[in-house]
Amino acid sequence: MSPDLTLHPAVAAVRAALAARGFAPDLRVLPDAVKTAPAAAAALGITPAEIANSLIFKTVDATGQESALLVMASGGHRVDTTYLADQLGVARIERADPDFVRTHTGMAIGGVAPVGHPTPLRTVVDIDLERFESVWAAGGHAQTVFCTSYANLLAMTSGRPAAVARPG
Repeated sequence: MSPDLTLHPAVAAVRAALAARGFAPDLRVLPDAVKTAPAAAAALGITPAEIANSLIFKTVDATGQESALLVMASGGHRVDTTYLADQLGVARIERADPDFVRTHTGMAIGGVAPVGHPTPLRTVVDIDLERFESVWAAGGHAQTVFCTSYANLLAMTSGRPAAVARPG
């Protein structure tokens, strides 16, 4: 018998964070782990663009100070870190390693949710997600997802809407 993933500590943290913010989305447990937007989209029968990828980056300011940045990006394109760094006024944005991700989110890559982290993260929500009535986000484990909306992603994360890829 498979373990009840709704009891997984990271999933429980996500559920508690969502409830504290007044959200009660249905958490769906998928039969297999999905660690990429195309895999999640295939499991859900949707397009990769409808997946709200929770990507953790390391920002570095002009003084060399590092901090975590959560980018909720459409699975339909890649984040242009140079373009996004310019928009956010940071010196650079770098891809984070798995240890950095787990330290700042309490979750493993592939299951990082928009909420439920040990401390709130600076968050950017990809404006490309606004074109969909519903989007799907990870629920704290690579087998858990939940359906939400662009507006709710902004509200639950206190995120800033932004283009994460250069237009055109």
